[in-house]
Amino acid sequence: MIAPLRFAAYIGSSARTELVKQIAALLLGVRGYTILAVSTIVKTPLLVKNIDITTKHMYTLGIESVLLVTMIAAFLGSATVTQAVYQMSGLVPLRYLGALVCKTTVTELGPVITSMVFAGRVATGIAAEIASMKGSEQLDAMSVLRLDPIRYLIVPKMVACVIMLPVLTIWAILVAFAGSALTVAISVDVTMHTYLSGMKLFFNPVDVYVGVGKTLIFGAIVAITGAYYGFQAKGGAAGVGNATTKAVVVSAVLILVFDFVVAVLAM
Repeated sequence: MIAPLRFAAYIGSSARTELVKQIAALLLGVRGYTILAVSTIVKTPLLVKNIDITTKHMYTLGIESVLLVTMIAAFLGSATVTQAVYQMSGLVPLRYLGALVCKTTVTELGPVITSMVFAGRVATGIAAEIASMKGSEQLDAMSVLRLDPIRYLIVPKMVACVIMLPVLTIWAILVAFAGSALTVAISVDVTMHTYLSGMKLFFNPVDVYVGVGKTLIFGAIVAITGAYYGFQAKGGAAGVGNATTKAVVVSAVLILVFDFVVAVLAM
């Protein structure tokens, strides 16, 4: 009888110790992330000396994401209409279909889904690039040459993300509207006039400002998260893989957290 109790006590003690370690690691991670974010924001004014680097990243991180965002947004609009029709069936007149699609796409689905897709492509790329530079000692070489990695590696990427993600979001919303209109025309028993009138029925420009505006925060989150886990990478190729995985997962979590915070503040 005593042996099982001792075993249970050992398991409980081990679990408690592991929990304490996880909490300590989380707090250290939050501290390191905050320091990197503050350092990046403070050094952002130095960007004026490296405009060419930023414009290059605007193309590679933003313009090259247009095709992916377009495909996702088109199916997002179609799926939103399909689900809205299913949920409204027998409960809400379909003349309000446009209003529901417009509200959900502009305020939540458009900004959040676009940011998630952007994070999946960009955060992983940033993390892999910096982790590879760390593994090949390029970061050490920059320090020897007195080149600040934050200024030359993170600031241009962050500014490029902050500029291009809202642009991609606006484009995604427009494509989603087009996809939703096509779906309505093909498979929903509602005239296009009724659908478009419903979209304008409860339209509020503030929804656009809030929906697109919060992607400024999401863009900074994507860049800083990718850079943070790139700097934390250890162990060669395996470390690069772990860094990219953590970067996209944490970016997605932070996007949802800050989306909730913005939604509460905008109420």
